[in-house]
Amino acid sequence: MTATIPPERSAGPSEPAAPGGRVELAPGTTPDDPRFVNEDLLPVPVAQRRWTTYNFAALWVGMAHNIPSWLLASGLVALGMDWKQAVLTIALANVVVLLPMLLTGHAGPKYGIPFPVLARASFGLRGANLPALVRAGVACAWFGIQTWIGGQGIFVLLDKAFGGGWADASRIGGQPWTLWLCFALFWALELAIIYRGMEALRRFENWAAPFVIVGALVLLGWIAYQAGGLGPLLDQPSKLGWGADFWPVFFPALMGMIAFWATLSLNIPDFTRFGAGQRSQVLGQSLGLPTTMTLFALLSVLVTSGSQAVYGAPVWDPVALAAKTDNVFGLLFALVTVLVATLSVNIAANVVSPAYDLANLAPKRIDFRKGALITGVVGVLIMPWKLTATPELYIFTWLGLVGGLLGTVAGILIADYWLVRRTVLDLPGLYRADGPYWYRGGWNPAAVLAFLVGGVLAVGGSHSAPGTGPFPEDGLIPFLKPLSDYGWAVGLAASLLLYTALMRRAAAGRSSARSS
Repeated sequence: MTATIPPERSAGPSEPAAPGGRVELAPGTTPDDPRFVNEDLLPVPVAQRRWTTYNFAALWVGMAHNIPSWLLASGLVALGMDWKQAVLTIALANVVVLLPMLLTGHAGPKYGIPFPVLARASFGLRGANLPALVRAGVACAWFGIQTWIGGQGIFVLLDKAFGGGWADASRIGGQPWTLWLCFALFWALELAIIYRGMEALRRFENWAAPFVIVGALVLLGWIAYQAGGLGPLLDQPSKLGWGADFWPVFFPALMGMIAFWATLSLNIPDFTRFGAGQRSQVLGQSLGLPTTMTLFALLSVLVTSGSQAVYGAPVWDPVALAAKTDNVFGLLFALVTVLVATLSVNIAANVVSPAYDLANLAPKRIDFRKGALITGVVGVLIMPWKLTATPELYIFTWLGLVGGLLGTVAGILIADYWLVRRTVLDLPGLYRADGPYWYRGGWNPAAVLAFLVGGVLAVGGSHSAPGTGPFPEDGLIPFLKPLSDYGWAVGLAASLLLYTALMRRAAAGRSSARSS
């Protein structure tokens, strides 16, 4: 079966429409093909879609307040920006990434489906495993990065609390065994929470968000009191200026900052499927993402500025800064804040998605909980400490490459859902091999071609300065090098335009064949 675009229609008897245009499966019509269905992949019943504006805002506040987010501003300053340029770049990036976040998130409250099921409409029931595995691979790497950073934070603070000496412990794999212990304990705690399911996550995020904000403000108040002001960092001029030296750094840095949350712009339906309506997800995300990331970047700059006044050099790492206090209560409070902040983002952003994605790969064998466990194992195997070794490797290589690929997938999802289908999906058909999304053997050639072309254009020119990354200085494909600094935007635009053109051409061809 190769038909692709179901006709515009209202909800039928198999898909009753609830208030707000929400759609669910009719009682007694649950799909049962084990190749494409398990309990975690089925649409959330309307009665269970109850996340409010506050839940979504709290989700983003909890995810945005974490150590890698704090370090984004320091990475940009290390590349030569002043604090105003760094905060502006982060603010603009999060306004830009919010738009695809809201567009892909629309399908969640309306149909109650997760990201890999939404991807079946464009890629096909089997083809959806392609974007799902790309997204899962990225999430596993992010899970490892966040877990390693969280484990380091616990290690530093406990070392200080117990009077030092942890760093001198015998080494395994080049690191003190005490650091590996902190890493393992933190890893286990994360998986224990997510094993309890999405409702436990919602409750955790509700109280984690305000707690982390209070923790960050306490850190600001403490350093401001110690400094008697916020120090000279705010007066430091940009090493790049606003001219010819600035823009070659700004655009790839902007794409890197967009890539920081480009992962969630794909799998945000994993969360919005629990939304009480479109208003909840739109307002919650708009209030939670760009404002929180911008304020958190500004907060990191202000705290670092104060640290320069107190210690004579800027201390960008909040864990290292908190460890400078000799107050036991202060250390314990900082330790709990680091734990909650890192747990909040890592569980929500980097475990939920691959758990669903891996379940989509083999629904009969892998459920949500098994997918989470696989994510935890893979996140360790990729050796995440290597990805954050330098700002160049972290921002330009890792985030740039990830952004290009994820932007390509986002372009296809947005084109299919909004431009081709006008938000109308055949909900039961997303789970049936004889439905409209089977295409050719379960794969949609138009989506695969758009992904390949968009991906090559986005990341084919990836390049590294000598000694700063894995790519050739002239780029993997030299003539595409000028595009690599705009990877996320290039991938999204190219795949969106190509996919739309291919699908409309196919529809026109079928229409012509029927009329002849």
